Formats: sequence, structure tokens, C-alpha cells
Amino acid sequence: MARIVIKVGTSSIAYHTGRLKIRYIEQFCKILSELKNAGHEIVLVTSGAIGVGVGRLSLPGRPDDMPGKQAAAAIGQCRLMDIYDRQFAEYDHITAQILVTKEDFEFEDRRVNFENTLSRLLQWKVLPIINENDTVTTSEIALGDNDTLSAMVAASCNADLNILMSDIDGLYTSDPHKDSNATLIPVVDEITPDIIALAGGSCSNFGTGGMATKIKAAQISTQAGIDMVIINSNNPDALYDVVEGKQAGTRFKGKKL
Repeated sequence: MARIVIKVGTSSIAYHTGRLKIRYIEQFCKILSELKNAGHEIVLVTSGAIGVGVGRLSLPGRPDDMPGKQAAAAIGQCRLMDIYDRQFAEYDHITAQILVTKEDFEFEDRRVNFENTLSRLLQWKVLPIINENDTVTTSEIALGDNDTLSAMVAASCNADLNILMSDIDGLYTSDPHKDSNATLIPVVDEITPDIIALAGGSCSNFGTGGMATKIKAAQISTQAGIDMVIINSNNPDALYDVVEGKQAGTRFKGKKL
């Protein structure tokens, strides 16, 4: 049994229009439910509030202004939690929503409150669903991406594993979208300057993450002694392989102290 933080990105759960990928979410929630049934503790970090809000409003893209982003997030977050709650309820799992900002990790009293709440939810066998509180976050206090958030959550709850689900199979020797000769790196024992140099940008119109944010998340996770794995969200069944320790995606080895 393990405590596992799983992060899913906007492009994994929503189309480029911002509309939800209903069939994918159903499959994804079923797999997480089965992992919980097997005795694992699951913490879900989900992106998508702004993107889903944009989709519900039928806007052409993410608003450029902060009030627009926050308003879209307020609409999208309701839809996200409604879908997640109903999906997990089918498998008799209770969900809880936690919305956080950077300040919740930087100020000790707020961090302790977050950690205590998360700990109690896991003790009660609840599945916490965490997202950045985009409705109140400003550029000054924003975490900026949920890859980083996932790593910070994993470190805060002493997770055994942090899994980032992306639109790519893992870390490659070069950008596979541009280089057909790029090869997957299955294991990273140490995050060196060469590894950092492999990071690229975000390919999603609605998302904020890219490989650079995933390398940053890997640094946070591994320094906390937690293995982090990047897998392709198009194959959610790979979650079983990752949890069982089989080869899937790219695994960044945690630094065991």
C-alpha cells in the first residue's frame, strides 16, 4: 500500500474547446477508484478550472485579464468537482475539495492547517481533490502550474509516489514533437544541468505547464525523497504499471536520506 499523488492536466481532461472529455474522465476515475480499493491512498491534483470555465462560456480562449481568468475558474471549478464527485460516488468513494494558493505553503500556520486537513481526510479514507484557488490567486501569489503544486502536495503529505500525467510519454532526449529521432529516457537518477536543458514549453492552448515545470516538480519531489513519474495521460492504464514498479514513462529517483 502506498500514498500516491496523481496530477492530471487540462489537456488530459478537456478538449481544445474547453469541453470535458467525459469518456476519459470516466475511465480515469475508475482506475483511481480501483487503486483505492487495493488499499492505496490517492490524492488527486487536477488542473482545468479555467479551461472548463472557458468551455462552458464558449469563449475562444483563456481570458487575458485576471478578473476574466478568475471568473472562468469559478465556473469551471464547480463543473469539475460535480463530475469528479459523481464519478467517484459510483465506486463508493467520498471526495473532498481543497483549493490552495502559494501562501498556504509559505506561511507555517496555513501550511500546518493544510497538512492536518489533508491527513485527516486520508485517515477517513476520503479522496482529496486539490487545485490552485484560481478565483482568488493573483500573479504575485500564484503557484503558476499544477505540476509544482503536485510536488508540493506530495512533499507535504509524505507521499510515496508522485505521478504527473501529461500529453507526452515522459522526458525525451529532445522534443519528440519536432525530432523523430528523440528517445524516451526511462530513469533519471539525478537532475543535472543537462536534464534541465531538455525542458521545453507548453503545447496546450488552455494549460500552463510544460516540461520545464515537470523538471521543477521532479526537483521538489526527489529532494523530499519521493519518486516522481511522468506518463502519458492518453494511456491511464499505465497507472497500474507505475504503482506496481514496472517501467512506464520516465521515473525520477527520489533522494533517500
